[in-house]
Amino acid sequence: MKGRPNIHQDKELILKAQKLFWEKGFTATSLSDLTVATGAGAGSLYNSFKGGKKELFKKSLEQRREDFENFKQRLNKSEDPIGLIKSFFLNIANADYNEHMKGCIVANTLVEMTFVEESLKEEAVEILKETEKLYTSVIQQQQNKGTLKSTLPAEVLGKYLITFWCGINSLRRMYPDRRILKTQIELQLQVLH
Repeated sequence: MKGRPNIHQDKELILKAQKLFWEKGFTATSLSDLTVATGAGAGSLYNSFKGGKKELFKKSLEQRREDFENFKQRLNKSEDPIGLIKSFFLNIANADYNEHMKGCIVANTLVEMTFVEESLKEEAVEILKETEKLYTSVIQQQQNKGTLKSTLPAEVLGKYLITFWCGINSLRRMYPDRRILKTQIELQLQVLH
């Protein structure tokens, strides 16, 4: 790839880099790995992403925010947002082995960056807190409507779902088995009745 990539090419680079970061993490990914994965030379990468590997990683995390916004819109339009949240978690069981081993790039970043890079850790924390806030809001709305019977406070259930999310991303690496994961996910989702 020669010259300065355009915005579309930048997004393609970010998605290719994200895939690599997701599989290897920030620390284990080298500039050489990134040039091979993206097809861009080191100069092109640094021209596009002045902050180098760190900026490219941050952009990879920001890409997850786009997916979060899409999910948020689907929840807002859904007649059964609690069912949609449950389906989101249950679909994890159906992922293939490689998806199980990758886990969640945001949760992975939180763990990897805790003692390595504060700003990247905080970026991951912020994404998880935004997700928690969304869950809490949906749960509160459904409790107010009477469609969710749980009397646990919405804030507690929102945090629970984030705790569950982080936990399931370890469990799926331990037991990348559809049956086991489905059973465990169904058990955990019983709080949303």
